[in-house]
Amino acid sequence: MDDAIRHQLTYARQQRSWSLEDLAVRIRRAAVLRGRRSGTDRQRVWKWETGRAVPDSESQLLLADVFGIPRQEVERYGWPGWLPGRETPLPLGSAYTIQALREAHRTVLDRRAFVAYTGAAVVGLASQWATLEPDRLRGALNGQNVDTTLVDWLEQTSADLSAMPTEQRQHTAKLLDAHLATVTDLIEKRRYNRATGIRLHRLAATLGITNGWYRFDQQQHASASRLWDAALRSAHDSGGVDLGAGIVSDLAYQATWLGNPGTAADLLGHALSKARHPAARSLLHLRQARAYAALGQQSSCYRSLRESERELNRPSADDSPAWCSWMSAADLVVDHGGCLIDLGRYEEAHERISEGIALLPSARNKTRAVFLVYQARGLLQRGEVDEALSVTAESWDLANRIGAQRCLTLVHELAPRFGKFKQIAAVRDLLEHVGVDAA
Repeated sequence: MDDAIRHQLTYARQQRSWSLEDLAVRIRRAAVLRGRRSGTDRQRVWKWETGRAVPDSESQLLLADVFGIPRQEVERYGWPGWLPGRETPLPLGSAYTIQALREAHRTVLDRRAFVAYTGAAVVGLASQWATLEPDRLRGALNGQNVDTTLVDWLEQTSADLSAMPTEQRQHTAKLLDAHLATVTDLIEKRRYNRATGIRLHRLAATLGITNGWYRFDQQQHASASRLWDAALRSAHDSGGVDLGAGIVSDLAYQATWLGNPGTAADLLGHALSKARHPAARSLLHLRQARAYAALGQQSSCYRSLRESERELNRPSADDSPAWCSWMSAADLVVDHGGCLIDLGRYEEAHERISEGIALLPSARNKTRAVFLVYQARGLLQRGEVDEALSVTAESWDLANRIGAQRCLTLVHELAPRFGKFKQIAAVRDLLEHVGVDAA
């Protein structure tokens, strides 16, 4: 993961390989083009980047010219929010929801944004959410009502797109982005009653979740975290407590994936403090178990696994929230096996993962590709190279077919572990197939 950069201006400058003086020169040139003069030098730029000074409104407009940012963006987001990327989330609250939604959409379009929020920042956001829930919509939602027929259509179409088979979802991302942009426009205009406002915010949250997972699978972690940030705000404004807990758990999953299980454990603690539905709590405990396993905290891991199983078996009169409706015994069993791998119990892990993969429905091929990599890891640890090769190749081919970059990355990270067996022709073939140097 890229190192964090402490100011957006530094980030924007370094992404273009400009020195402090290079940026100062460009600002002076931008002033000339506007028929003005600017005394900006490298020292002034340095003060802006270190927070010792804030550029005045005229200097910000010149900076916007340099970076190609529309003037309305400068006015809408303020300094330094309009610059490409931001390391820390905005405060939680309805006053910032539209800004977060707009920025999430802009980040999807601008690949130059930061990789992801820092652990402390995202835990702080989750802490705010856990403290503020279950407040309902803030402020008056009045005026001319939004056409509910349009909301019906957006809800149904978004649900249909989200429910498409894994192989087809790679082709729907732009459609889902467009739906989120439309919903954001409707929310911003505030021409709806309370009930419609709740529906719009909930739809924005669910679209943010889906779009975030697509970016996560493509290794676009900046876009994913900002989409989930915006989704959390929308869930908060809709009063969806379990929905918000699910979004916090997505941020936690990302933290574990990026090698920050301690952050993930903290996030999941906040999520569990509010989640209500048994299926939601089961998934949260399961992800918490994976975080504890990565930290080597065996007793905490086993406790979370027991809680996950107990919640999964607990009946409920209400349907499972959509974000965790897929949670099943297969997920519990496989992730149990993943925990056992992290804890060094490879024999048991192989049995659990094999059992879980057999239970997994064919519609969940992306999950299957990930689980197969878990299985291959355990097989390699047991020295069963031939079977590990077969499973790895299956995962690679499946991930390629469905366009799941995250799964391909898992295989790339696993492949070097075959290196000590490179005297086997099939190993050399696999390494060449996945693009890993066999030397």
